[in-house]
Amino acid sequence: MKKLFLSLTGLLLLLASCEKTTSNEEVVNEIQEQLVFAEDQCGTMGVLNENLLNDPDLAVNMQAIELHTSNIIKSGLSQRLVNGVIEIPVVFHVIYNSASENIPLSQIQEQVDALNEDFNLQNPGRNTIPSEFQTVESNIGIRFVLEDVIRVSTKKRSWRPDDSMKFSSSGGSDVVNPQEFLNVWVVGNMPYRGGNILGYAQFPGGSWATDGIVLDHRFTGNTVYSTGRTATHEVGHWLNLRHIWGDGGCGASDFVADTPDSDGPSRGCPTYPTVSCGTNDMTMNFMDYSDDPCLNMFTEGQKVRMMANFENGGFRVTMAD
Repeated sequence: MKKLFLSLTGLLLLLASCEKTTSNEEVVNEIQEQLVFAEDQCGTMGVLNENLLNDPDLAVNMQAIELHTSNIIKSGLSQRLVNGVIEIPVVFHVIYNSASENIPLSQIQEQVDALNEDFNLQNPGRNTIPSEFQTVESNIGIRFVLEDVIRVSTKKRSWRPDDSMKFSSSGGSDVVNPQEFLNVWVVGNMPYRGGNILGYAQFPGGSWATDGIVLDHRFTGNTVYSTGRTATHEVGHWLNLRHIWGDGGCGASDFVADTPDSDGPSRGCPTYPTVSCGTNDMTMNFMDYSDDPCLNMFTEGQKVRMMANFENGGFRVTMAD
């Protein structure tokens, strides 16, 4: 999407929780009956819009980051980022009210494994990428390593996406060394604008005290709802990627040249080709809304945009030192 345009729209998903059942089939049936999807499922852009209204400095910071990113796109990545691998330690903050929200270490490791698949050309579905998009598929070259798991019991049954889960003073868990670690907060329901969201992220440029991503526990690792691609999507935002449709109609931009124009998010597992705005949609891109099993690629243009964070002068350069 080559035109530079950004619409800061609010995003939401209506999600009903399921009770325990006696078989996997019953669980799946109950999920199908109870999950009601609204237009959107990621809260990142809506939260960003609210933060921009409340913090004038954020817009200045993000403008400077965009200028730096634009310069890197023009000059190209340094050789250390083209061929190297960046290792990012990850701290999980599991904030739970019930036993089901206190997800086990195995589920957390599954989430880390999914991130490593997606950022290193190892996604199990990448052999289904259409030939026209195979030429721009990219190995991002980021390895995620589990650093620590912090568990906090809470009386709160839900968390609004207002960053309150990121502070012990409000019953959450304080960020840990955000200039070196990716912080991931795993919580229960996140009600927002009449529904529940799956997760949200903070773009580069925000406060270090709230830097990281937040996930619903049901969409963390391998569950009946998830194979862990919500985290891949949110980490993409954390590394300055926009939604692939540019959060607008035809002509809106995600600031990446090799992702085709689209008029909105994809749903389910679309059959290729799906055409919008005169081109085939890249419905399998991690920054779209297709179902987890049908998300399997980043592009070279998205790689440059993400890696600009780690170049000299980049917002996350300390992670690449």
